[in-house]
Amino acid sequence: MEWEGRRQSQNVEDRQSESSGMGGAPFGRRGGFSLPVGRRGGGLSIGTIVFLVVIYLVFKAMGIDLMQVMEGGSTDGAGYQQGEQQGSPESRAGSNDQMTAFVKTVLAETEDTWQGIFQSQGRTYDDPTLVLFRGQTRSACGAASAASGPFYCPEDQKVYLDTAFFDELSNRFGASGDFAEAYVVAHEVGHHVQNQLGILPKFNEARQHMSEADANKMSIRVELQADCFAGIWGKFTQQKGILDAGDLEEALNAAQQIGDDTLQKRTQGYVVPDSFNHGTSAQRVKWFKQGFDSGRLSACDTFSGPV
Repeated sequence: MEWEGRRQSQNVEDRQSESSGMGGAPFGRRGGFSLPVGRRGGGLSIGTIVFLVVIYLVFKAMGIDLMQVMEGGSTDGAGYQQGEQQGSPESRAGSNDQMTAFVKTVLAETEDTWQGIFQSQGRTYDDPTLVLFRGQTRSACGAASAASGPFYCPEDQKVYLDTAFFDELSNRFGASGDFAEAYVVAHEVGHHVQNQLGILPKFNEARQHMSEADANKMSIRVELQADCFAGIWGKFTQQKGILDAGDLEEALNAAQQIGDDTLQKRTQGYVVPDSFNHGTSAQRVKWFKQGFDSGRLSACDTFSGPV
């Protein structure tokens, strides 16, 4: 994706340098729409923790600092020097600055696309704000954390993104490439478009009276429509001539890798269709491509007929 040198959005709230402490933020989220990241197994039992502490103290008495060893240092005090293997703070900061610039550029491209589409229909598109954070932060929908993945909060009309998720997208899910990352932003902005069109308020009202199974089924339709809207944005981006060869495949692969069935197979070894709430890999690919191929809102009606 040829993004460098293009306009960057000013609607970005950068909280990356803030403390990750949550303060008085409520636990959990109310009504947010997130990109699924699967579940990681594995907390430590109290017995295991006690055992590890004992082992640490034994080695400490022998003059061996296990914490230093695990961090990549040596027992003779010769740790990493700046610029070696781990990279200097300046280089890491530079990489983060580039990622911030990338996200701002992608957000600007979504603004241009949706402002134009809304204007053509006699509507006004109010740009969302994108919040960049590290670890944890607050939202009007409750706590936002890296573990829960990127999400959109309709209550404050903000997209929340820990850019470390992009590393996870590539390393854990096998979905690399800048257009795969752009798809993540465009999907969450797609939820904002739904909010602007009145779709999310109706869904949030309706699901209060639904069973969990019915709410999951309706949630799938909401998520697939956001994928389709992301595809529409991709179409307009292609028309500007800023997509590289293979960019579309990057986005389709990302959609494939974060389908409910693929995530469940990866994390637990089997699938439970009744628990799906974002859509299967095939469905996510289908609806992103439908938006990309058509470039029309009318092609993204996921609420009529089968998905």
